[in-house]
Amino acid sequence: MRERWRHWVVAKHRERWDRRLRMSEIDCIFCQIVAGDLDAEVVHDEEEVLAFRDINGRAPMHVLVIPKRHVANLEGIGDLSDVVAKRLFEVASLVAEKHGVVESGYAVRINNGDDAGQAIPHLHLHVIGGERLGMP
Repeated sequence: MRERWRHWVVAKHRERWDRRLRMSEIDCIFCQIVAGDLDAEVVHDEEEVLAFRDINGRAPMHVLVIPKRHVANLEGIGDLSDVVAKRLFEVASLVAEKHGVVESGYAVRINNGDDAGQAIPHLHLHVIGGERLGMP
């Protein structure tokens, strides 16, 4: 009985996530920014990676770093080349350097899934700094 309940819960959760993935690229705000259909305050732009200010920033410096190719979450990172996956973190470091927070410190965070607070189903790194940060 308990095992059957667990399977039902996992199936329902997977169904909800799959529904978000199916609608993803068409309705994805970040894909619309990459396509130029929505404005963003871009701080770094290159062939495969884009970085822009978070419109709901939680600190003086709050930038999002995204792959230009749509990947819904961290589980999909294998769909990116190793070069692009690595480049996301390199760009996060470049953004911190551009904003002068390397010395004082900054956080790089990935919210993955609903319970972690991932509001947009497109993989993104939060680069946050400019003030003392707490956890999480």
